[in-house]
Amino acid sequence: MAVSAAIYGLEGLALTPDEGAFFRDAEPWGFILFQRNCDDPEQIRRLVDELRTLTGRADTPILIDQEGGRVQRLKPPKWRAAPPAAAFGALCKSRPQEGREALAINTALIGAELAALGINVDCLPVLDVPQEGAHDIIGDRAYAKDAAAVAQLGRVACDALMSTGVLPVIKHIPGHGRALADSHFNLPVVDAPRDALEQIDFAPFRALRDMPLAMTAHVVYTAIDPDNCATVSPTVINEVIRGDIGFDGLLMSDDLSMKALKGSFSERTERALVAGCDLVLHCNGDMDEMTAIAGVTPTLSGAASVRAAAALARLKPAAPFDVAQAQARLQALMIG
Repeated sequence: MAVSAAIYGLEGLALTPDEGAFFRDAEPWGFILFQRNCDDPEQIRRLVDELRTLTGRADTPILIDQEGGRVQRLKPPKWRAAPPAAAFGALCKSRPQEGREALAINTALIGAELAALGINVDCLPVLDVPQEGAHDIIGDRAYAKDAAAVAQLGRVACDALMSTGVLPVIKHIPGHGRALADSHFNLPVVDAPRDALEQIDFAPFRALRDMPLAMTAHVVYTAIDPDNCATVSPTVINEVIRGDIGFDGLLMSDDLSMKALKGSFSERTERALVAGCDLVLHCNGDMDEMTAIAGVTPTLSGAASVRAAAALARLKPAAPFDVAQAQARLQALMIG
């Protein structure tokens, strides 16, 4: 079945007639949910079922950002408050084995919650390595300030998530940890020399290059391409992401509606796809913006189609998992 190279958000808790008509016509590869789309488990399951009925694909990717800490679309009291990534990095410093176990349990609990709702893709782990003086948009969303620790814990999180039947998205490739600005509002420019980027920023992504999905960084690296952020840079995508890092999975842009990007939405879309992104991601549900994107988004084909199929082929049935027992063990580990 032909699908377009796009992932879209939607406005509210249920599909509007206009959204239904647009999505039927646009045939996106997948959808992404935000807090505005999530009220309670029954409503989310109903919405997810409606989206998959619309596409006619039982494995239609339904994405969410459920990291824990500050970035958690499903919130208490209806869902568990998961700790931020940095809590597990901190625990690993004093109790490495228990820290890794705690992260595996926590991520599996997140995955189990999502799988129960029909959500099959989670935009984690954050593999960025924060540097001193950087903007706190990453901050405690990162596991550690050491590239090797980030890579090791990122692997633990990916394995745990996939054990629940949910795919991970490694982000923000090739690295957002040095950014002095929040790309939601401004374009970050990183002036670090290439050897420093290679040794630190790119290293966790290289270590997890076998993962099925990745999301780009709206960040300029002047040592590689001083004129374009990674999302719209053929040099960064081909030379660094596909080349040096060796990532051959499905590459999606970060949100096209973020203010780090300039130009019309059709221009943003074309630039990202021409640069080498397999898919474009648009999150805010604005119909005019989505219509402009859909007008220039091609059918997923060629290598991108192969990567998309390979990613979905890695969706496996969840392993047996006792949620109550896992929650008790996690609490014991975090208390110490």
